[in-house]
Amino acid sequence: MEEKFEILEQVHHDSAMAIHSIEKLREKLKDKDNKIKAYLEETLKEYQKFEEETRNILKENNKEISTPSMMEKMGSSMGIAKEVKEDNSDASMADMLIQGISMGSIEIEKKLSQYEKELDKEHKSIARKFLKFQEKTIDHLKEYL
Repeated sequence: MEEKFEILEQVHHDSAMAIHSIEKLREKLKDKDNKIKAYLEETLKEYQKFEEETRNILKENNKEISTPSMMEKMGSSMGIAKEVKEDNSDASMADMLIQGISMGSIEIEKKLSQYEKELDKEHKSIARKFLKFQEKTIDHLKEYL
């Protein structure tokens, strides 16, 4: 993939992975009385917007659109199941989400730095908005800790 599209591919991948993880977490918390569930709904909608926006741009430019691998999804699902089983408190769920979001943010920041000169304004803007959204999400999740 061309460098200028790698950042969009990363945002797409991270969004798709977040969507999968949030949906799995919602499923596991369905019959539980967690306050964090309402915030998960809001967050899911935002990730879906980023996933759709990047998918459309990649598709328009005839770029391959990859999705998280089965192994990534399985790892996420198993981790979520384990965490919910051990401690399904809002604090524990927020901690788990913060860790996942932080890992994704690091990759986006690396790519922004690595391909600074190759990226066009639109791609940089999307990546920066995505990072800002993730930072806000982390800040909001900290309220549950």
